[in-house]
Parts: sequence; C-alpha cells; structure tokens
Amino acid sequence: MKRVNKYRIVFFTTLLAIVACSRVPLTGRKQLHLLPESAVASMALTQYSDFLSSHKLSQDKKNSELVKKVGTRISHAVEKYLKQIKREDLIKNFNWEFNLVEDKTPNAWCMPGGKVVVYTGILPYTQDETGLAVVLGHEIAHAIARHGNERLSQQLLYQLGGLSLEVAMKDKPQETKNAFLIAYAVTGQLGVLLPYSRLHETEADKLGLIFMAMSEYDPHKAIDFWKRMSQMGGQKPPAFLSTHPSDQKRIKNIQKFLPQALKYYKPQN
Repeated sequence: MKRVNKYRIVFFTTLLAIVACSRVPLTGRKQLHLLPESAVASMALTQYSDFLSSHKLSQDKKNSELVKKVGTRISHAVEKYLKQIKREDLIKNFNWEFNLVEDKTPNAWCMPGGKVVVYTGILPYTQDETGLAVVLGHEIAHAIARHGNERLSQQLLYQLGGLSLEVAMKDKPQETKNAFLIAYAVTGQLGVLLPYSRLHETEADKLGLIFMAMSEYDPHKAIDFWKRMSQMGGQKPPAFLSTHPSDQKRIKNIQKFLPQALKYYKPQN
C-alpha cells in the first residue's frame, strides 16, 4: 500500500507539472498527457506486432496499395505542416506503416509511432480513395493529437490507481495491456470517461478534415462518408452511451468545421 501511495504522489505531481503545458495542435485544447511518448511508442510497437501476428494481412493488392498510398500522402502533408509550425516533436518517434487486414469489422486505428491498420470491413463505406482519406485523416489526427496517450493516462489514473506505466506493466501487465488496447481503439470495448472519448472523436474529425485537405483531398467528401456510415446495419447505442458522437451530430459538426478545413485545400490542376 505504501508503495502504491508513493507512486500516486509522483503521478499527481507529474500531472500538475505537465497538464498545464500540454496542448493539442490546431485546436489549442489543454490535455492530460502524463506518459513519456517514447514509452508509449515502445509499448505500441509490441502491441502492434502482436496484432499483426494474430491477424491476416489482406491479399487484395489493389486496396492494400491504396491504403499505403493515401496514408503516405496524408502523413507527408502532416509532417510538412508540423515542420512549418515547429512541432516536429509530435512525430519524433514515428516510423509510419500502413496495413490492410482481413476483418469484417468497419474499423481503423493509428497507434503511437505511426502504426496504422485499416480493416477490410470499412472499405464498403469508404468506397474510393477520397473516402479512405477521410478515415486515415481521422485516425492520424488521433495520433498527432496524442489522444491515445491522454486516454491511457486516464485509464492509469482511474482504473490502475495512478500507477506509472512502468510499474503498471510490472505489477498489472494484463490490465495495462487491456487499458492500452482500449485507449487506442484496437478493441470494441467501452472505456471509462465517455465524454472525453466523444471529445476526442470530434477533435479528430476536425483535425482529420484539415489533414485530408492539406493532402489535396476534398474535405466535403467527409459528409458523404459519414452518411454512408450512418446507414450501417445493426443497433447502435444512444449518443450518451457511445464513445462516438451520434451520426447527425457528427455530420453537423463536420459541416461547421468545413470552412476552416477548406483554407488548407489547394488541389493541383
């Protein structure tokens, strides 16, 4: 018990020292960001390797190459932008990878370090290159905004008693792994602090529009994509229980974000 209390003191001291100076790029929102990004990236690499070893990469060469093409195009635009605003530190530990895996779930995610996975189940909704850019812009936005770090910090604080990542991995390895997978949306489980997750989704929608616009993809197409997603079969939880905004609210927010995103949209003729 004394040991746990000791680490809680360190945890909250770190919280007070860091949270005031951690801000999301473009939005300027202050965020809970307690974990060294290098440590999170190291853990991400392990979990990413475990995921790929247990999932089959798609044999669809055309769509696999499209995922890599769109992902590379967006990542390069993001890198260029971060260099311009002198925030290269946000991608210091990134080594981009883009993979398409065989899974009927309509999902995609980006781990720290730029490890991106798209599930084949989302392709019927993306339909084309620009639709895929909506998804990848959104997922890359989560990584650039360090939403996973923020989410994992919350998990450590509320579920694991405020332990540091190193101590949590040693004393509660399975619980820490589960917290990581939830934080980076690799599982379908709902985590704690649902309003924060909805905030992250809305923020990623806004940043994702800007990132796809920077990559010369028309951000207007995001509305079409989310309308297709709204027609997904199966029962959806009500908005107050979901980690995502309702379809109608999301589309309304995207329409509100479009004018800012269009400032970055300069397609080449």
